[in-house]
Amino acid sequence: MAVQVMARRSILAGTGGYLPARVLTNQELAASLDTSDAWIRERTGICQRHIAAPHETAAFMGTAAARQALAAAGAEPAEVEAIIVATSTPDQAFPSTALRIQAALDLPGGFGFDLSAACSGFVYALSVGDSLIRAGQAKGVLVIGTEVYSRILDWSDRGTCVLFGDGAGAVFLRAGAEGTDRGILSTHLHGQGSLGDILYVNGAVGRPDLPGTLVMQGREVFRHAVNRLAESVDEALAANFLTREDVDWLVPHQANLRIIDAMGRKLGLAPERVVVTVDRHANTSAASVPLALAEAVGDGRIGQGDLVLMEALGGGLTWGSALVRM
Repeated sequence: MAVQVMARRSILAGTGGYLPARVLTNQELAASLDTSDAWIRERTGICQRHIAAPHETAAFMGTAAARQALAAAGAEPAEVEAIIVATSTPDQAFPSTALRIQAALDLPGGFGFDLSAACSGFVYALSVGDSLIRAGQAKGVLVIGTEVYSRILDWSDRGTCVLFGDGAGAVFLRAGAEGTDRGILSTHLHGQGSLGDILYVNGAVGRPDLPGTLVMQGREVFRHAVNRLAESVDEALAANFLTREDVDWLVPHQANLRIIDAMGRKLGLAPERVVVTVDRHANTSAASVPLALAEAVGDGRIGQGDLVLMEALGGGLTWGSALVRM
């Protein structure tokens, strides 16, 4: 007789975040750009963003967020068997940001690597971390999103530079006891390379002839975001035989308040059940979802047993969702 072995779920045991001290307001940007505080707020919902100082690299910020997540989880260094870092702005081509963080945390072992999926990076990394735990390759995984987009922006382009900020967010995943109803229920990832030219960075280490700044066709990105995110949300719920009424919290990618509001309405969630940080953080790319999650867990809004839906879309195009029972 065949014996069915249940895969262990990944419990979100701790969350953490880090934001640079420097705050750049819309009014400050308006002093050097053809824009205004009202123009930015009306189109994006953004009021300010955090900008990294020279020492605040992706590894530096990711380390700070990871320390918070480990402390919140009550995790010992030896419990961290893997580190997955989602970033489009690594300190170096190699070593990976993950291994720089491993060294900074003085962890005794394990492995780590970086993952590049732009603003969807954290959802992608969460899926990989969950898969490692379900496969039995690790019992404790740090998943980090950390970005310094201020270093890849054209600060003369009001269509892009007003949208982004810097920061890092992290979660510590721990293998749960067999049969628990808590943890990551499912993750759903997608990509469409044919849409890569509507949001990209025109440069890389291997292309020194290009400036390496972000380029975006905002209207096209907005149009695809609303449709793709709605599909990924429905996909996650259907996979778990749940309905929109079952969702307690939406923790969306923080790109644009209009997109966030549209997703909240689609789920039928009251505004106070949608975590919003875009007004204060702007778009921190792969860091935006874990930063928002860490804030809502830290202030007590999200508690154990709550059903949390996370979703994001970014350059690639990439998009995806994750459904978690806290």
